[in-house]
Amino acid sequence: MGVTSKYQRFREAGEAANVNNVARFGEPAYSLFTTSKVFTLHKHIDITDAQERIVYEANTKFPSIHDKTDVTDAQGNQVAHIERKLFTLHERHFVTMADGMKFQISNELLHLIKDVTNIEGLGWQLQGNIAGLNFELYDQNGSIIAVIGQKLFSIHDKYSIDIYQPELEPIVIAILVTLQHMMKDREASASSSASSSSGN
Repeated sequence: MGVTSKYQRFREAGEAANVNNVARFGEPAYSLFTTSKVFTLHKHIDITDAQERIVYEANTKFPSIHDKTDVTDAQGNQVAHIERKLFTLHERHFVTMADGMKFQISNELLHLIKDVTNIEGLGWQLQGNIAGLNFELYDQNGSIIAVIGQKLFSIHDKYSIDIYQPELEPIVIAILVTLQHMMKDREASASSSASSSSGN
């Protein structure tokens, strides 16, 4: 059985929805699950349904200083394109959906106590532990869109996404993929800084 707690929102496919999520928001419409492939020359993320069928895929061109990533559906149709902006005090990514909708996701690096993550262009809000990728996503009216939880101690970066507004699913997936890239960039930067410090 998966760990069920206030902080650990992750659950495996086939398990019941997190009891805390259900208590706060009710049963989700359905859930999706992501797994990042490791040991490849490019970043690849599979997003699957409860029957472990691929619903979306995310692929990042390598090498790519702008971290260009395409999200496609199971039929190979474009869902979203994501790019990182360089040389900014904020971790910032630009997202363009297949229908032309555009928005930005930025993380304010100057906040030492907690992450402040902004979604500019949608009016949506992220709440929760963004650094741990356990968070809630709310629409412009304050209604829950999705709850996302990361599996602890997983080399494959596994996540569960409880969806409450199904019509917004593609945007939710694009946001999650973007946040995963932002956290990986931060880990790489921290590792690089640590290596530089130890080398001096």
